[in-house]
Amino acid sequence: MGGHHAASGAAAWVAIASTGPYTLGWYPLDATGILIGGMATAGSALVCDWDHRHSTVANSLPPLSNVIAVGIENASGGHRQGTHSVLGAAFFVLLATLAGQVQVETAWGLLSVGAGLLCMFMINIAAKALKLFPKAGFISNWIFALTMAGLVTWFAPDQWTWLPVSMLTGVVVHIVGDLITTGGVPLLWPLVVKPPRMLRRVPLLRQVWRPNGALSLPLLGRAGSKREWLVLIPVSAYAMVGMCVAAWSIGRSHWDPAADAALAWVRLWL
Repeated sequence: MGGHHAASGAAAWVAIASTGPYTLGWYPLDATGILIGGMATAGSALVCDWDHRHSTVANSLPPLSNVIAVGIENASGGHRQGTHSVLGAAFFVLLATLAGQVQVETAWGLLSVGAGLLCMFMINIAAKALKLFPKAGFISNWIFALTMAGLVTWFAPDQWTWLPVSMLTGVVVHIVGDLITTGGVPLLWPLVVKPPRMLRRVPLLRQVWRPNGALSLPLLGRAGSKREWLVLIPVSAYAMVGMCVAAWSIGRSHWDPAADAALAWVRLWL
């Protein structure tokens, strides 16, 4: 589900940060915020899977990401445990909040260093999940990550509050995505209440309250099912259109002044 989680995160960000047709506009940002935030949210929609040492996230920026994955796996109790809970979501949002406030005032303006470093991981995770890199692309991963870190540090919105909103959006999208599969999630971790044996035989209840204590609303069935693909194809298209519109808007804002300057220069000499 890696690529689907990433696409869902980007789509959710486009919906809440855009003010155009077919969007929600809950947290309106300019085109730069939509584009950078969309890429970051695509990655934060995968950060919950940093609890598995062999996951896509763990192999995004080796060896650093592998070491972090082992630590998170041990602290959270394994895959689909602590990071897929309300407590895990709160931890990731707190991390983003602290990172967003790390800003440095320079002669060139305010640089969002914390956002750049955190997004270095988030955007690279999304790129890895979407298979933009070869499986053994160790060097290409780091080159892309450092490039994106520099761009986010320089161009990120001055208001740091967008970063925890992006993290919260991605994490919630991920948890909800796993909740509507048969595996479910332990929302109240570390409090895990397993159903009594007699209730495990009740047809509908056993699908919602899993034997391991996880909660599930299996609307999509198993992860990777046909139902999941049918839902995620339009979601991915929505995300792609929104990101492309934002990128076009950014390009146009830089192109128009350049074109006007060039036209003025031509008129001066003709």
